[in-house]
Amino acid sequence: MSLRHSIRRLRRPRTLQGRLIVVLALVLTLGFAAAATTTVLLVRHVLIGRLDAQLQAAGDRFSVSLEHSDHDEDDRYDRVQGQLAGTLGARLKDGKVTNTAIVGDNQTSGEVPAAARTRLGQIDAAGGPYSLELPGLGDYRILVTSGRDGDLQVTGLPAEPIEHTISVLVLAVVVVFAVSLLVLAGVSTVLVRIMLGPLSRMSRTAAEVAALPLGAGGVSLPQRVREKGAGSEVDVLAVAFNAMLEQVESALQTRADSEDRLRRFVADASHELRTPIAVVRSHAELARHEGGDTLPPGVARSLDRIGAQSERMSHLVEDLLLLARLDSGRPLAREPVDVVRVALDAVDDARTSAPGHRWKLSLPDEELTVPGDAHALAQVLSNLLTNVAAHTPSGTTATLRVAGGGRDVLVEVSDQGPGMSAELADRAFERFVRRDGARDDTHGSSGLGLAIVAAIVAAHHGTVSLASSDQGTVISVRLPAGPSEDPQTAPGVVPDF
Repeated sequence: MSLRHSIRRLRRPRTLQGRLIVVLALVLTLGFAAAATTTVLLVRHVLIGRLDAQLQAAGDRFSVSLEHSDHDEDDRYDRVQGQLAGTLGARLKDGKVTNTAIVGDNQTSGEVPAAARTRLGQIDAAGGPYSLELPGLGDYRILVTSGRDGDLQVTGLPAEPIEHTISVLVLAVVVVFAVSLLVLAGVSTVLVRIMLGPLSRMSRTAAEVAALPLGAGGVSLPQRVREKGAGSEVDVLAVAFNAMLEQVESALQTRADSEDRLRRFVADASHELRTPIAVVRSHAELARHEGGDTLPPGVARSLDRIGAQSERMSHLVEDLLLLARLDSGRPLAREPVDVVRVALDAVDDARTSAPGHRWKLSLPDEELTVPGDAHALAQVLSNLLTNVAAHTPSGTTATLRVAGGGRDVLVEVSDQGPGMSAELADRAFERFVRRDGARDDTHGSSGLGLAIVAAIVAAHHGTVSLASSDQGTVISVRLPAGPSEDPQTAPGVVPDF
């Protein structure tokens, strides 16, 4: 894109109001210009018509006086009476000027400059009236008539008064039209703003709606646009806009109610499942303990499987209950958390639970603290490292890095495993998303680990991102280092159940 094109785009009004004002100003300017041009041309035509009538009368007087006079040839123009001051008279015989004169203020005769005489001598036929510039005299309207002696009688009247009048008229018209244009442009601007006021209010309302956290649950939309009921296109649009807001608000409320019921169901179901799962697990352990070595191998294996699956189900129920609490906006603790200390503990636990992997740490020299829930942040790092251990082969090197980044603290977990597919990476933080073929219980994965990470990080007003390739996977968590907004007062948070 060229610089000139960019400048034109910047100067071009982009709002409807601006465009209407510019178009209206252009129309008024063109209208005033056409009116001014027409007025000036009409006035000039009238003035020249009057001058031509005076020129014809002066020529007639010259012809009568010169053709029916006994005066000598050299003084005939001095003897013509009734001519206006500035009237030019000349007689041409055989292409030569034989006599010229200009009538003065007191009917005196003035001399015609030699250059003007030369220019008059170039006239070779009767005709006119027409304009002719005479050197030393200026613009003249000229009328040429044929005499009885085969000579040419030239009569002229100065056109300078007309040109002066036209100049004054042009200046007056320009000034009057310019002032009128400014006044009309100002009035039009006010009227356009008044007429487009509903559109401006609709745009502000739409901007407020766009800024709302519509995905956070029940949201109260802004005040509706005022409807005047005049029946104009703008009023029809305002009615449709308000109806749309009503529908959106109703849909958001319906969705919020549905999500709230679902969260309550998950929370209640998870809470109620904790007790029977614990009872099943305890009875399986008791039967295994009481039976000892006397149990048949098949029964012992079944009891072991019951215990393992009960433990897995217990973890799943706890994860679901945690997600339900986070979704409901239940506030987390807000206290200074030493991220470096949490990282050390998480790697120490990973080395114990997954000794086949190589765990590395990259920590800053200074202490890095964030406001938050120490237990929840510990679970974030535990889930990330557990995810590496579960989905990378034994011997894979994984690195946990903690670094300060101005107002944020960066926690990054990277591994040198096989990575994820692009489709799986895009959905990694969704719930119950697992690798292909991971629906079995080989790794005991519920598909909730990264979803819990994303929920806890969001509750701390942080961000989490994932990048994966065939060289490995990197998950980055950024947490605000400064004071964080209380989740209880954060917009869009649903009260706890």
